[in-house]
Amino acid sequence: MSDTPYVNVIGAGLAGCEAAHIISRLGVRVMLYEMKPQKKSPAHRSDGFAELVCSNSLRAADITNAVGLLKEELRRLGSLIMESADKASIPAGGALAVDREEFSSYITRKIMEDPNIEVIEGEVTDIPEDNITVIATGPLTDGELYESIMKLTGGDSLHFFDAAAPIVSCDSINMDKAFRASRYGKGGDDYINCPMDKEEYLNFYHELINAERADVKGFDREIVFEGCMPIETMASRGEDTMRFGPLKPVGLIDPKTGREPYACLQLRQDDRASSMYNLVGFQTRLKFGEQKRVFGLIPGLENAEYLRMGVMHRNTYLNSPGLLNKDYSMRDNGNIFFAGQITGVEGYIESTASGFMAGLYAGLKARGIEGVMHPSSMTVIGSMAEYISDSSVTKFVPMNANFGIVAPYPKKFKGKNGKKEKNAAIAERSLGVIEEFSGIIKEYTCEDRGE
Repeated sequence: MSDTPYVNVIGAGLAGCEAAHIISRLGVRVMLYEMKPQKKSPAHRSDGFAELVCSNSLRAADITNAVGLLKEELRRLGSLIMESADKASIPAGGALAVDREEFSSYITRKIMEDPNIEVIEGEVTDIPEDNITVIATGPLTDGELYESIMKLTGGDSLHFFDAAAPIVSCDSINMDKAFRASRYGKGGDDYINCPMDKEEYLNFYHELINAERADVKGFDREIVFEGCMPIETMASRGEDTMRFGPLKPVGLIDPKTGREPYACLQLRQDDRASSMYNLVGFQTRLKFGEQKRVFGLIPGLENAEYLRMGVMHRNTYLNSPGLLNKDYSMRDNGNIFFAGQITGVEGYIESTASGFMAGLYAGLKARGIEGVMHPSSMTVIGSMAEYISDSSVTKFVPMNANFGIVAPYPKKFKGKNGKKEKNAAIAERSLGVIEEFSGIIKEYTCEDRGE
């Protein structure tokens, strides 16, 4: 390595790739460590960077939704992940969903071709202490590196369980029973819908709550993140719980009956070729054979071919409010930054945002630049940084982007459209702050100066 400044980035997931990209834009070299393809976690399948393990949906696209606004903030900041997501997007109604392979391949290629980034394959077992380092190893971190992180943080970590939904072959869905539509007609015929009448739903419900679960060590004693709750856990909360969640029929009209079904499962396109569809909201820890048997009771899935079964795994996140600053650096060691779900942000885009922030301030630190503004809590990216570093938080839990953590808008909005108008005003205010922040960042990047 030359005498020019560099930053270590450990992990080439969404957060790690985003961190490496912004560090490179700052003219700082990156040593990017990635254990794949030599080793994979139980949830990973491909050799590519930024693999989407659970869903292929990046959630809401509209900026009047907090995660939609966060996407736009990242776009305006030059996010590599959002650049790839927009290129790899596929139909998903009001959401942004991507072709997983195309999405990952684009990011992998951009990282591998970046002359400022050196990719080092192999598992990292210890944290370098002699240089600025961004740890973006994800919530599945284990082994010697996990022990090193626990030693570094004083063993201050928490756990919750996460899950992935099954994916089926489009050709195996019985379209004599299913139909194509988006809820309330938004987005065209982007989803495949499997309607159930009351008798079919109750039969499915009873089989589901009595189905045999896979043994997941420690599951019954720890936290299940509400946003990725196994469908059987949700069902156990009450007979109608699923009908107010992933099986809600509202806004869907079955063309065969001309009315809303009693319950309805939606399947979302998972690849650009429209050959694979995932069962929306059907994260599960059922045994594989039970998944085929029980989910096969849903009309349209009687003979479904499963391309990936649902799985569950334990996620680890830090008790960040006691450990991290709002630039994602450690309070006790300013050379160490954390990024991604291990910090307690929850979701693909949220992980990306934390990677951008950690990478930005790690890169600036490597160049000896201090005092650069932080985006305030009037933005989503800034409010998440403040949430994970708020020492007043007494019960820290994983957090998705939401307007509840964004600074309140001073004006009151009333009437039927009040909430939407308020969110639009918050979005306009946020993007104004982001434009200023983006301008400041460009003063330090090398892209427009030929460096």
